[in-house]
Amino acid sequence: MPCVDFKRWGWITLAALAALATLAGCSSQPTNSAGPGNSSAPGAVSQADESHAAFSGKLPAPSAPHNWEEARLQAARRMVAANPSQTYTSKPPDMLLAIPVLSIELNADGSIRRIEVMRKPSQALDTIEIAKQAVKRAAPFGDVSRLPKPWKFNETFLFNNQRKFKPMTLDRR
Repeated sequence: MPCVDFKRWGWITLAALAALATLAGCSSQPTNSAGPGNSSAPGAVSQADESHAAFSGKLPAPSAPHNWEEARLQAARRMVAANPSQTYTSKPPDMLLAIPVLSIELNADGSIRRIEVMRKPSQALDTIEIAKQAVKRAAPFGDVSRLPKPWKFNETFLFNNQRKFKPMTLDRR
């Protein structure tokens, strides 16, 4: 069991560091008028100030995955790192707002070739576009030319009521 806990803390730490790096890069710009009395937790981004903020930093170059499980895990981690204000890493709530499923087809270099919607949620249809944009911000996903074709994987997005998502791949860890 300790190995599983280490893996879970590893990606949580990566996501937290990415969020902190993003916030540190934005420190020269005013963020909101709440001032020093803001009661939000350190590293938190208020919903009023950045409801659909884009990642302004640059992700490190992805490594070439050795198998599709590694490719999916690396892609999910990159999605969280590239979209810190639109993701959560805690346990998903019992009642989710929406669960869109995307199929992401890649080129050999890991860039996106096509994104298809495999499952539309019955409500909150805007979450499909949020998920698509999150995938685009996280690309490229590493050289997949040595992996078996088709160079394609599916990702399920678990959206909470604040329209923040968690890739289901990370929830399986």
